[in-house]
Amino acid sequence: MEAILEFIFIHKEAIFIIALSILLGIEVISHVPAVLHTPLMSGANAIHGVVIIGAIIVLGHAGTLTAQILGFLAVVLGTLNVVGGFVVTDRMLDMFKKKPKKN
Repeated sequence: MEAILEFIFIHKEAIFIIALSILLGIEVISHVPAVLHTPLMSGANAIHGVVIIGAIIVLGHAGTLTAQILGFLAVVLGTLNVVGGFVVTDRMLDMFKKKPKKN
């Protein structure tokens, strides 16, 4: 427990920035209109594609087991985020398709 408190005390600025960015991200995303959601998701998918490439490069140069585990988690989570983004984008685009007429 003492080691955790020491870690928090040493990295309090970084923890504060991460917490603030999470809250700000939630606030910004919750106010995005549905019309802008699809273009923003495609941009986010492109950014996460770059994140996956970076994670793969870091994973390739990882020297310790901890670095390999973190690199693998980064690749898996980035891939899940991209796949989820494509699923959401596909569902959003389906909303704009014309429904077939019934005879």
